Amino acid sequence: MTLAVFILLMLLGMPIAFVLLASTFAFVINSGNYRILEGLPQVLFGSLEVFDLLAIPLFILLGEIMNEGGITRRIIQAARAWFAWIPHSIAYVSLTSNLMLASIMGSATAQIAIMSRVMTPELARDGYDKGFAAALTAGAGLLGPIIPPSMIFIIYGVIAQVSIGAMFMGGILPGLTLFVLISGLIALVARRARKAPAEAREPIDRWLATRNALLTLSIPLVIVGGIAFGIVTPTESAAAATLMALIIGGVVFRDLKAENLPGVLARTARNTAIVLFLIAAAKAFGWVLVYNQIPQQVAGLMQGATESPLVFMLLVFLMLLVVGMVLDGIAALIILVPILLPVAQGSYGIDPIHFGIVTCMTLTLGLLTPPVGAGLYVASAISNVSLQRITLWITPFILAACLVIVATILNPWVVTVFR
Repeated sequence: MTLAVFILLMLLGMPIAFVLLASTFAFVINSGNYRILEGLPQVLFGSLEVFDLLAIPLFILLGEIMNEGGITRRIIQAARAWFAWIPHSIAYVSLTSNLMLASIMGSATAQIAIMSRVMTPELARDGYDKGFAAALTAGAGLLGPIIPPSMIFIIYGVIAQVSIGAMFMGGILPGLTLFVLISGLIALVARRARKAPAEAREPIDRWLATRNALLTLSIPLVIVGGIAFGIVTPTESAAAATLMALIIGGVVFRDLKAENLPGVLARTARNTAIVLFLIAAAKAFGWVLVYNQIPQQVAGLMQGATESPLVFMLLVFLMLLVVGMVLDGIAALIILVPILLPVAQGSYGIDPIHFGIVTCMTLTLGLLTPPVGAGLYVASAISNVSLQRITLWITPFILAACLVIVATILNPWVVTVFR
C-alpha cells in the first residue's frame, strides 16, 4: 500500500515532500501501528533542530546577494577576458564561470538557473546550437554540488554525523576532474555544435575584469581556506562569505541597492523553507522505515549478494543512479543513508567520507536524468529549448560524471588527499 501510494502520487506530480508525508501516513495506516504518530511531530521538529543546517539558508542568501549585487556578471566578464584567445572560448567561459560559481553557491539548481539566463543567449550569439548551449550549462551545473561548498554535503554530514569540512575537502579533486573531462568534451563537441558564425563582440578590459574577479574570488577563499585551516566551521564560513558578498556587491560595486534587499530575503526564506520542509518530510519517512527494521533487511540482502567492498560500492552506485531518476536527491539521501551507511561501515569497512562523496555525486546526476531531472527542466524552461533537444546533447556530460564517480570508487584516496 505504501509503495502504491508513493508511485501514484509521484505520477500525479505532487511535490515530493507531500508524497513522502502521505506515504508515511499510508504506512502507519497499513501497519495499524498508530503509536508511531505520537513520535512523528518530534521527529519532524528534531530533524531541523541541527546547528549545521543553518549553513543552508546562509548559502542560499549568499547566492541571491551575488546575483543581485552583480558579482555573477563580473565573474563571467573575467572568464571572457581570460579565455578570449582560445578557440570556442565562450564555451570555456561558461564552464569556468560555473566552476567559480560552484565554489561559492553550493546549489546546482540555482546555479543552472542563473547560468541558463546569462550564458545560453551568449552561446547562441556565438553561433552554437541552443540545445548544446542549454546542455552545457546544465552539465556544468553538476560542479555545484561537488566543488565546496555544497548543500548536499552539508545534509549528508548532518545525517551521517561526519565532518562537513572533511566532506567539502573530499569533493575538491573529483570536482576538478569533472571540470577537466568537460573541458575535453567541449574540445571534441563544440565544433560540431556551432551552427552559425559568431556575432561581433566588444573587447573587455582584461585588467579591470581581473581586478573585479579577484575581489569576488576572495569569497571561496574564505569558505574553503577557513574550513581547511580550522579557522571557521562550515556554518561560520557561510556567514562570513555572505557578509563579504554584501560588502562587495553593496559598497564596492554598488549594484546591490537597499530597496532590493527585501526581495532577496523573501526569495531566500522561500527557497530555505522548501529545502527544510523536504528534509523534515524525508526524515519522517526514513524514521518509519528504520522503526520497522528495513535497514537490517537491506543489510542482509547486500551481504548475501557480495563480500567485496568494491562490488558493494558499484552496486550502490547503480542503485542510486536509478533512485536519482525518480526521487529528489535530498529526499533520497535522507531516506537511504541511514539504511546503507551502517552496512557500508559495519560490513565492509568503507570510510563514511568516501561513501558520502560517491553517494552525493551519484544522486546529483538525478538533476539531469528524466523523469524528475529538475536541472533539465530549469535549463529547458529558461533557455526555451525542448527537453528532447537538451537530452540529446547532455548525454556525454552524464557519461563524464559517471566516469568520475567510478574512478572515485576505485580510488578512495582522492577524497582524503586534502584532508
